[in-house]
Amino acid sequence: MENTPEELSPEDPSQEADQAAAVVEAPESLEELHARLTELQEKADEYLDGWQRARAEFANYKKRVERDQAQVYQSAVGSIAKRYLEVLDDLELALKNRPQSGDGAEWAAGIELIYRKLLNFLEAEGVIQMQADGQAFDPNLHEAISSDETDGIPAGQIIEVLRQGYLLGERVLRPATVRVAR
Repeated sequence: MENTPEELSPEDPSQEADQAAAVVEAPESLEELHARLTELQEKADEYLDGWQRARAEFANYKKRVERDQAQVYQSAVGSIAKRYLEVLDDLELALKNRPQSGDGAEWAAGIELIYRKLLNFLEAEGVIQMQADGQAFDPNLHEAISSDETDGIPAGQIIEVLRQGYLLGERVLRPATVRVAR
């Protein structure tokens, strides 16, 4: 007849030994334990390698997504900013012929304020004016309308900026329209 745990007395050492033997299986040989340890270590290394690769792939994916989002944002800003540049050009033309006195001077001051606000808005979005006047002509940044003979100015230097050019970060948003010395 089998004894249940309630029936066993804690003072009986033979019954405790029988219980311990039933719970613990027979120990494996040292070689078997070493082989099992090596196998488990290889699995752990494999899992660690897979985890590290997955983590690196995720970091690369995250960087790629951030870069793509920045490009999409810059592209959207660029397309909107190009429309505002036309308005900016019109304001520049109006300010070139501004009246110096009377009621027109006050009106021109208001127009100049609007011009500066629009320019500040574009600069806040990363759109900056090119400094082309007096620079050497660069076909990547400038669009030459004409070339004129000039005394004292080296060939290839910009004489006059007819329409201001703009950059969005490192990218040319609109090339400057210029006259070049020949």
